[in-house]
Amino acid sequence: MISRDHAMQLIMNNIQSKNLIKHVLATEAVMRALAERLGENEDVWAMAGLLHDLDYEFTKDNFDQHGLKTVSMLQNEDLPDEVSDAILAHCEKKERVKLIEKAIYAADPVTGFIVAAVLIRKGSKLSDIDVDFLKNRFKEKSFARGASREQMASCSEFGMSLEDFLSLSLKAMQEISVDLGL
Repeated sequence: MISRDHAMQLIMNNIQSKNLIKHVLATEAVMRALAERLGENEDVWAMAGLLHDLDYEFTKDNFDQHGLKTVSMLQNEDLPDEVSDAILAHCEKKERVKLIEKAIYAADPVTGFIVAAVLIRKGSKLSDIDVDFLKNRFKEKSFARGASREQMASCSEFGMSLEDFLSLSLKAMQEISVDLGL
């Protein structure tokens, strides 16, 4: 499998937005934590999280190609098929069958949701947010509208309650708070 350094070079060569880079780093952290919790290969799951939006800046105006272009961009890289499958599943280009596919589908929106929760509290950091605060924001339909509640709640497909999933995701992001600037 490609190294994380090589994957980061791919990120830096293809993603200009600092916020999008932070998003893929957060998704990598959440996926690694999920793999650890579920007894799966942490490096493979983290790589899926890190690379899942590699094509976003190329496909944001042609979303039908999102995920498909990433898989094409990575076709000559040494990656397990499950990474490509997870990338396709996160944007519904493939049915979610494998555990990794279900996990990334839920992990993708939770990172933005957690960042939004931090940003609404002026001067706060990831360390200032707790699961109760996240659960209360989850109920507010007008809060972080772009973060699909349905996708996050799909954590039940891999045996986690929403509360546990939010807690694990928050902790994973807190562990890389310096990289996220939060």
